[in-house]
Amino acid sequence: MGLVTGASIIPFLMADSLRSATHRWHQQACELIPGGVTSSARQFHPQLVFREANGATLTDVDGKRYLDYHLAFGPILLGHNHPVVNGRVAAALDRAPLSGAGVTELEIELARRIRQHVPCAEKVLLCTSGSEAVSSAVHVARAFTGRSKILKFRGSYHGTYDSVLCDGLDLGATAGEPRPAWAGMQPGVNEGTLTCTYNDLSGVEQALTRHGSQVAAILVEPVGHSLGCVLPKPSFLEELRRLATAHGTLLIFDEVITGFRHHLGGYQAICGVTPDLATFGKAMANGFPIAAVCGQAEIMDRFNTRPGGDTYFAGTYHGHPVGCAAALATIEVLEREPVHAHVFRLGERLRQGLREIHQRLGTGATVAGFGSIFITYFAEGPIENHRDALRSDASKFVEYRRRLIDRGIFLMPLNLKRGHISYSHTEADVDRTIEVAEEVLSTM
Repeated sequence: MGLVTGASIIPFLMADSLRSATHRWHQQACELIPGGVTSSARQFHPQLVFREANGATLTDVDGKRYLDYHLAFGPILLGHNHPVVNGRVAAALDRAPLSGAGVTELEIELARRIRQHVPCAEKVLLCTSGSEAVSSAVHVARAFTGRSKILKFRGSYHGTYDSVLCDGLDLGATAGEPRPAWAGMQPGVNEGTLTCTYNDLSGVEQALTRHGSQVAAILVEPVGHSLGCVLPKPSFLEELRRLATAHGTLLIFDEVITGFRHHLGGYQAICGVTPDLATFGKAMANGFPIAAVCGQAEIMDRFNTRPGGDTYFAGTYHGHPVGCAAALATIEVLEREPVHAHVFRLGERLRQGLREIHQRLGTGATVAGFGSIFITYFAEGPIENHRDALRSDASKFVEYRRRLIDRGIFLMPLNLKRGHISYSHTEADVDRTIEVAEEVLSTM
């Protein structure tokens, strides 16, 4: 019996030794972390464990390299571990204080740079995440207007703050009647949130006609990147500005994705529409954690960082020297180098190449994007709102990206997630991607 038991163990040990490092690390992650990931947006198949990143490349624990177009959901604008940014961070670690009192030179200089470039930024406050920035913008809008409701757009993600996390992509809900998206949300928290359809001005007008005296703010992604890349129709943002002013409502641009990735001044500098408040994050510091809320001085002065202010704003890590140093370095690179010209050119090269493939193959897919962002919807266009985006065949979308991953091209294999290009990507990278995409699409 003992010999039989020992013989049965040998194949098991051999099989275990042949398992990939990725598998072993993932098993450990699942034992220690619920689901094996520290953000629900990172839960996908194949399950990967990454060890290194450099420029436009990710490397997993098995040593496999991937050309990265995910870029951590977009913060990596210059490229992974950019030497200028990392160098400035290293210098800050050597001497910059996290004093928890007063203000630092880094915070002052970063606020100055943001005000220099962002049209709406008369005053600036720094925090750690986009969720914090948006929740603070909503709080101060309510305080400034004395109103309780906000209006947002279906399918747009604005962070983990309950009031903006209440509708998800529920096609069954009607405009103005959001539904709680997740368990644990306070009952009734959605009563203060109205939802409309992006690019549908008539729906916004109806909501404001009915609830206008109660609406503190219209909260909008100037480009619908939560749905991939849904561009505003001509005059949509201009009309939101007009409607907000007419109804005494504040206009908040959530530029956590668009800001710095599309322009140093945010998308507001491109479209020529100036909101009352705006939030920034992600590409602001090339991947280091920092965010900002900025806007008109009279509104920003309602925060209790100013004596007499009545809207709470505080955080131990607000204005952290690492984030400030990284943001300053990123902004300085954007100021002196042709970053946006480069990523816009490669973005158009990639989108055009993909369009030609889909046209040749007759897939009926729609390639969309703006600047450095691209996405293939497996549905015929146009894609103008959440309903259009959800016509995309999710199974094809995910299968396409999984096959790209198998061939060393990393795009998040979750439906409607956008792709990004960094300053570290090259024309050769894009051409290789187009070739691999055609190979994959031809065999699907």
